[in-house]
Amino acid sequence: MNQTELIDYVAKTTGITKAAAGKAVAAVFEHVTDALKKGEEVRLTGFGSFSVSERGERAGRNPRTGESITLAATKSPKFTAGKALKDAVNGSVEA
Repeated sequence: MNQTELIDYVAKTTGITKAAAGKAVAAVFEHVTDALKKGEEVRLTGFGSFSVSERGERAGRNPRTGESITLAATKSPKFTAGKALKDAVNGSVEA
């Protein structure tokens, strides 16, 4: 599923226009992005959590020359699936 298909699905299931659904989907993504930029965690109960993972500065090697280099510290978004999402994907049904 891509973003256009998601917008179509939201419009169809909610009965709103595709333009309104597009704005709603964009707003959700924008808010999640802004929260992660601030270092906050976004938890969607039953779905999962978005957070920022930090990787420290480390030694690396230039594959072309074999020269040792220092790789800068980076931040990367991380998603951890919630139990309900894992169960749904694995076909588990709660009693």
